[in-house]
Amino acid sequence: MSGLVKAQQRMTDVGVPQHAIDVFSSFYAQLEQGETGMIRESDVEPLDGLDHAGSIELSDEECRAAAAVTAVIKLNGGLGTSMGLDRAKTLLPVRPDLTFLDVIVGQVRHLRESLDVRMPLLFMNSFRTRDDTLSALAKHGDLAVEGLPIDFLQNREPKLRADDLTPVDWPADPSLEWCPPGHGDLYTALEVSGILDALIDAGFRYATVSNADNLGAAPDVAMMGWFAASGAPYAAEVCRRTPADVKGGHIVVRKSDGRLVLRETAQTAAEDAEAASDPERHRYFHTNNLWLDLRVMKSSLEQRDGILGLPLIRNDKTVDPTDPTSTKVVQIESAMGAAVEVFEGATAIEVDRSRFLPVKTTNDLLLLRSDVYGVGEDFRMRAQVDSAPLVDLDRRFFSTIADFDARLPEVPSLVDARSLTVAGDWRFGRGVVVQGDVTLEDTGAAESVPAGARLG
Repeated sequence: MSGLVKAQQRMTDVGVPQHAIDVFSSFYAQLEQGETGMIRESDVEPLDGLDHAGSIELSDEECRAAAAVTAVIKLNGGLGTSMGLDRAKTLLPVRPDLTFLDVIVGQVRHLRESLDVRMPLLFMNSFRTRDDTLSALAKHGDLAVEGLPIDFLQNREPKLRADDLTPVDWPADPSLEWCPPGHGDLYTALEVSGILDALIDAGFRYATVSNADNLGAAPDVAMMGWFAASGAPYAAEVCRRTPADVKGGHIVVRKSDGRLVLRETAQTAAEDAEAASDPERHRYFHTNNLWLDLRVMKSSLEQRDGILGLPLIRNDKTVDPTDPTSTKVVQIESAMGAAVEVFEGATAIEVDRSRFLPVKTTNDLLLLRSDVYGVGEDFRMRAQVDSAPLVDLDRRFFSTIADFDARLPEVPSLVDARSLTVAGDWRFGRGVVVQGDVTLEDTGAAESVPAGARLG
């Protein structure tokens, strides 16, 4: 029995929908043929000449009309394993009384009430995040829009042994035999869950999609008006790159047909890395904030028998991500932003950096929890300074949430800081204020910053 047949059988046995199995099978064929999804620098040109969201000029009524037919979708499949979590990252507090989920719900509720629109909020959960997320959302009893659920499930697929591409077995923890297929699964998951049809039948035309750990990507009524007026089937939000943005996806223009294409770091050949990371050449990075015309998406899926044909991303891992000696595996993935090349007439728009506030590390979390950002009545996270300080916490002592919270029971004031570098095992007392540039050196022993200290 071939590796593909074994994988298909395993997916069937746990109830993965057939269309999702078909998409996996299409990617598997590419993998067998040695496809890596690489996008060569010689085959693309830089993206340039974009409009900026700040120049949108539409009437309030035009924007409200667009908001009335727009749904908000948040990708909520991440566990935050890099921060030592085994549950949805969005359950973390960003304020003592507010989690990521609470902030997202507050943002949507504010627009519903101020604009008098329904505006559905839907979370794409993974099989690992669904139960905890739904439990946390239970307190928001009026969140669901009539006829629509508040979540749908991302599909799953087997991890494949790197040596023969058969599904890996891991009796020590069978759950590790499975992985999500990347956020490119959004389109398949919307279709097979019935959510796509349900949204269209309920009168919704557009969707704004973003990562749930990016609280900067609040639903924006002006952007809703812009996308509806553009007539585009698909749009990507991009930001200007800085030297700190050398990693991550960026949109390029394919020379052969002029289409916009998303190039992820994993799709960049080593010999192209320097050119790809040059912010003067490739000026924009992809925020993973997307806009979709749901009707066009439905017709495209129907025309392609449920397989959009997104580029393959081969992700080489170990079956147990915490054990580098465990069996080497391949995870088949795709990026939802890669659909920019699928839709004729897809476009991009430049947005301010304020729409990109992802939390990938405890460095990011410290900033978001600090007084550098305020939470308004509309639940938007707004910077209180012109430039956020740079934070670099010693990964040996601050990389997991447990270690972070133990050493920072109260986040210090950073509103007057330019940078905070912590080397070594430091514990912070309450009421600490950081000003200017501060470095705490590693002394080789556990150290403390006393309560009320002013550093800098």
